[in-house]
Amino acid sequence: MMTRSYIWPLGNRISHVLMIVLFAAAYLSGDSDELLRYHVIFGIVFAILILFRIGWGLFGPNYSKFRDFDLSLTNLKSYLVSVFTKHEKYVGHNPASSFAIITMIIVSILAIFSGLLDYGVSENHGVFAFLHQGNYEDMEIFEELHEVLVNIFLGIVLVHIAGSLMDKFVQKGDAVDSMISGFKSTPTYIGISTNVAQKAYQVLWIVIALASLVYLFGFKDNLLTVNYNKPTDYAKVNPAFYNECGSCHIAYPPYLLPKASWVKMMDNLENHFGDDASLDEQTKAVILDFLVKNSSDSSTHQDAIKIRKSLEGEKQTIIAISQTPFWKAKHKDIDSRVFKSNKVKSKANCQACHIDIEKGMLENDLIKMPKGV
Repeated sequence: MMTRSYIWPLGNRISHVLMIVLFAAAYLSGDSDELLRYHVIFGIVFAILILFRIGWGLFGPNYSKFRDFDLSLTNLKSYLVSVFTKHEKYVGHNPASSFAIITMIIVSILAIFSGLLDYGVSENHGVFAFLHQGNYEDMEIFEELHEVLVNIFLGIVLVHIAGSLMDKFVQKGDAVDSMISGFKSTPTYIGISTNVAQKAYQVLWIVIALASLVYLFGFKDNLLTVNYNKPTDYAKVNPAFYNECGSCHIAYPPYLLPKASWVKMMDNLENHFGDDASLDEQTKAVILDFLVKNSSDSSTHQDAIKIRKSLEGEKQTIIAISQTPFWKAKHKDIDSRVFKSNKVKSKANCQACHIDIEKGMLENDLIKMPKGV
């Protein structure tokens, strides 16, 4: 006769579901510029759950504690060898899940840390934004490291899921069911009980995670995702640039082209993309000086650096922003019909989607694709 023993308390089960949902949401939003802020928020709340899980592993009840994990390599080998045959039943975590959980905790912490570093260095957002003034080109490793770690984590998750399904359908175990009900079948009752402090910890665990999700979504200027990029009033900074250049088209931020491009463009204003945009020498000199000093060569903006790098090796000096390799790569997935639509009309009309571009803001969360195009 078997009995049902209470093994996994509510904190384990709810946090388990939340971590699955948050990781999926973070992973699926990771490749979208428009969803970058949401990607970061999902990752931060996931980190909060991980930190609470570490505390639970130190002070929680039996079977949830790390000291109850089976981290013997010999037992792991035996478990894996017998995966398609009958093997020892584990009340808590079997050797494979024990190693998987410890590895996932370590990898997730490194992935989240590297992600926040990249968010600060490249985007000038969040707690590591103070590193943005450093040499971004040398620190792109954080982005690459984050992607590698996230994919390693995903691989471990998939193996963990495969093992759980194997337990359920091959071994006819109840590991999956127990993460829903909290109960496992055992020869005698060996269930756990939680004291007052542990009960309070579980409530705190879930409440803080959910409250953090609401807070981070509701308050953009929070410490963890705050944007340190500030709008520039070009009309005040350089009236000549704003009035002359902005009279025919939008006033493009100077950091979108390198010095050489601005010099070449200003040297041939008589044939400015098919129009005569000639200026008197004094006004021309004032604008050129401003463009050169604020070009991509001297900017720490991520797009400026990527534009500059994309132009390395080009035989000709490109003066059209939409002709830079970076711009083309960034917009390659946008249907050409969008640029020909009545709401956009041209690749040069950046403001159709980048609503604050004339303030020097090319923020991911400020991209608004026109409806109906």
